[in-house]
Amino acid sequence: MIQLDPKDIQLLACLQKNGQTSALELSEVLGMSASQIGRRRQRLEAEGFILGTPCRLNPAKLGLTVQAFIQIQTNSQDGDTHQSVTHLVKSHPEIIAAWTLTGDADYIFRVYCQDLSALNRLVQDVLLPHPAIGRVHSQIVMDQMKDDTALPLPR
Repeated sequence: MIQLDPKDIQLLACLQKNGQTSALELSEVLGMSASQIGRRRQRLEAEGFILGTPCRLNPAKLGLTVQAFIQIQTNSQDGDTHQSVTHLVKSHPEIIAAWTLTGDADYIFRVYCQDLSALNRLVQDVLLPHPAIGRVHSQIVMDQMKDDTALPLPR
């Protein structure tokens, strides 16, 4: 396992807040030169600590007013079922994230829809009729209390 020094951890913490922060701005915060910051960042990318710098969009500005989590129980747990669910997830852009789980649900989807009617259509017209899906349980997000993009870093 590769060891991170305190400056690496500080750099990662800053980049988690805003991945587009310039090396010059970071140098002021971290007390290092911009070239040192650039080299560290390149090393952290090469070592796989930094996977990319996505652009976060505002769902409300895009008319996506309903966020929900949908738990899925499948009729069976075999390779064909998993492949079918994977294809379903990849073919519906409103499903923005999906995980396989232990416990009662086999999968959980995070979805964004324009409104409750669009969420209902996704559940009623796409998920419930899917041959691999046996049960669907949705939970609508009322408010997001904490941003979900930052990982806990070693101290």
